[in-house]
Amino acid sequence: MKPHSHFVDHDAARAAVALALPSIEKLLQCPGVSACHVLHLVVLDPGRPHGSCPFDEAVLYEHSVGPRAHWDADYAQFARDKARLCWRHRMGGRQLILMEPHRLAHDDSLLWGGVWLDGLVVAASGALSSWDEACSLMVAAHLRAIALDRSTGMEIAGVLAVKS
Repeated sequence: MKPHSHFVDHDAARAAVALALPSIEKLLQCPGVSACHVLHLVVLDPGRPHGSCPFDEAVLYEHSVGPRAHWDADYAQFARDKARLCWRHRMGGRQLILMEPHRLAHDDSLLWGGVWLDGLVVAASGALSSWDEACSLMVAAHLRAIALDRSTGMEIAGVLAVKS
């Protein structure tokens, strides 16, 4: 069996997304943020670093906001490509694409909006890149807090019960 994170699992990722959803849903209604008012999120397992498994096995959780009928592109694939980029390079997509483009390979996505936060990879697609990144950061920050609480035995009652 391949390694998994001890403190980050599917339930933690789902809860992190659910905690960020009210802000994300409100944000998607703002003019100019997302033409289709949709977003797709991908969360990777931090216990499965690049090279330890195929990318699909590192995907811990995915969640779509807004009806897929409104999609004008494959935002799920874009989010997965952004997550793969961050996972492979161990850094956020914006930093890599705008400041270190010399590291990019031919098959790397040139879209940013994914983040690397202390080893946590979360990527979003459906909004402008800056807002994809903001949504990714919200989820990653919630996930980091959940993992920190779990690691100290201070898991907050009810946090994982939040439904997305």
